[in-house]
Amino acid sequence: MQYVAIVVALGVTVLALTVFTDAVVRMVRVIRLGQPAPGLKDNPRQRTATLLREFLGHTRMLKRPVVAVAHWFVMIGFFTLVFTLITAYGQLFDAYYALPLIGHWIPFEWFTEAITWLTLIGIVVLIVIRQRSHPRTHGRRSRFFGSTFWEAYYVEFTITAIALSIIALRAMEYRLFGDALHFPLTAFIGSAFEGMATGDVELAIHVVAAFKIVVSWAFFTVIAWKLTMGVAWHRGLAFFNIYFKRESDGRPALGAAKPLTVGGEPVDFANIEDLDEDASLGVGAIEDFSWKGLLDFSTCTECGRCQSQCPAWHTDKPLSPKLLVMNLRDHAYAKAPYLLAGGGKDLAGDEKASAEQLADVPAEALAEAERPIVGPAEAGGVIDPDVLWSCTTCGACVEQCPVDIEHVDHILDLRRYQSLIATEFPNELNGLFKNLEKAGNPWGVSGSKRMEWAADLPFEVKVVGSDVESLDEVDWLFWIGCAGAYEDRAKKTTRAVAELLHTAGVSFAVLGDGETCTGDPARRAGNEFLYQQLALQNVDVLRESKAVRVVSTCAHCFNTLKNEYAQLGIQLEVVHHTQLLNRLVREGKLTPVAAEPGAVAGRPVTYHDPCYLGRHNQVYEPPRELVGAVPGMELREMPRSGSTSFCCGAGGARMWMEERIGKRINTERTEEALATGAEAIAVGCPFCRVMLSDGLTEAQADGRGEGVEVVDVAQLLLAGVKRGAAS
Repeated sequence: MQYVAIVVALGVTVLALTVFTDAVVRMVRVIRLGQPAPGLKDNPRQRTATLLREFLGHTRMLKRPVVAVAHWFVMIGFFTLVFTLITAYGQLFDAYYALPLIGHWIPFEWFTEAITWLTLIGIVVLIVIRQRSHPRTHGRRSRFFGSTFWEAYYVEFTITAIALSIIALRAMEYRLFGDALHFPLTAFIGSAFEGMATGDVELAIHVVAAFKIVVSWAFFTVIAWKLTMGVAWHRGLAFFNIYFKRESDGRPALGAAKPLTVGGEPVDFANIEDLDEDASLGVGAIEDFSWKGLLDFSTCTECGRCQSQCPAWHTDKPLSPKLLVMNLRDHAYAKAPYLLAGGGKDLAGDEKASAEQLADVPAEALAEAERPIVGPAEAGGVIDPDVLWSCTTCGACVEQCPVDIEHVDHILDLRRYQSLIATEFPNELNGLFKNLEKAGNPWGVSGSKRMEWAADLPFEVKVVGSDVESLDEVDWLFWIGCAGAYEDRAKKTTRAVAELLHTAGVSFAVLGDGETCTGDPARRAGNEFLYQQLALQNVDVLRESKAVRVVSTCAHCFNTLKNEYAQLGIQLEVVHHTQLLNRLVREGKLTPVAAEPGAVAGRPVTYHDPCYLGRHNQVYEPPRELVGAVPGMELREMPRSGSTSFCCGAGGARMWMEERIGKRINTERTEEALATGAEAIAVGCPFCRVMLSDGLTEAQADGRGEGVEVVDVAQLLLAGVKRGAAS
């Protein structure tokens, strides 16, 4: 029996090492099919620190603390219990075998037993959580909806079997050695073997050691057979995916959009003629993704945290960030044999490889190569257009992902190809693009009307070029934004901020008709050409006016000016109006007082976090502090707030697209706000104001939310400040 155990264990080891080594090589070859990804190897020291912090601290998982703790012990066990595997090889031949030097060292033995038990407890907790959250009970509301369950079950079985094997081996070792001090957590089990013959115990150790080895290496054999088994492969790939994340300091890949690149170089549309005529702008085929994109897809562990936070998925739309990544991963590995043989299509759709090159490519890979990466299911599309265009780019998926997958970057690259090359995008975007091209704003209103918001203010609003030569003469450039200039509800915010700055004695100026759209809607819709056209126009004006410090009421303008114009060579100090106003209140330059009973500012208020202010830029507290600065104001938080806030539905150019599938996102968010009992919904972005106002109008038509209104935080503050001035 011992001989059989030795032969089986060693045979499985050799087989597993062979096929696993081959699998690693194949996976690396697939990932290297991707395009260059510039900037992901800079700051190695900082990247290493980020990796260690996320690995040892499990910082990306802490929003689910029970899962984080359980997974941490399972992870630690996976790596540290490798010493028990080495011991098992010795026990194949000698039941009394222990590692040299440390094998009978009490601290080592205590650590081994503690980690083994904690690993077992951890995996049991994760099994229970998976079953309690199973789609059979929760349907689409389960974060595991769409995950590959047999793969998860196999991983759970493997970890459980290994932990139980270690405990059994330690218990039988106690029977042989008989010193409870060395077996603090297994001696009580080992006592059950006291009546067993020593020879039988020795044989049992040989067999259990062989079982442990076979189970351990069978795991590597199985994942070598299935390269798309992310729930297993992430154990190794996550280290690389974290190290090579977009932001070396550990921030999620939010804020600035990833630049459009060709061959790893950013595209400058001013020199578009320098591009190769076959250059793909964006992603039109799986091989157009960068190698980091293919690594992202390979690393996905199908945990569904992204799915659980996605506003599109929560409102019954077809977009699930998890399923999108899984589909791209499966497509990449299915198509890989064709690509590795030299296959590929040019922009005209003609095959680049010869028939001889493709002669040995499996039929399945050739069929996969014919699938459009974006297209309806009936046409074999990997990603349905409704999936692609449902995204609000809110960033919840990126913020939640424990292995740092950069979903929004990949969705944006897919949109770029659809907008710039395929010209396949929602019809509503035609109007948006035309208005931006002709009038420099999404509404298509003449630039001559950009200052109408200030028409009847009781003080002069200075305009650069007419009232001041340059911004050297004032403290701030007040960036009005298109909504702030043209949208009636947003104009109230613009006026409120202007009045507050004037009251606080802060000098500011505006650009008037010299300002045009920052380009955010165009960029998020994939029209990088139009974005650069608008952005470069603004950059020229900002340079000429000597802009240094900018305040903006729009979260999207704020994000673009702060994070994206730096890609075009201009550095600005950009703050959101809630940040500046909060600073002025702290400095005593603005002093709000309590409202009369029943007034808006005296009622309970809930605050909605704009995605491009909160998640994308980590500005959470200033708006809340402003609400709290008004005496008598009661802030009531929605269940989903802060970093887990729910989108209003306007981002990603969705404000200009109709929601034809599922429930409207703004309706869902408005209902959540009304459920707090608040009588005012405070916002910090004109897009959010429009969406929530529309949602409130819909609710009030159904007899809900009477007396509730949507207001900007600046309006609440202004009301309090005016009361102070009048008293």
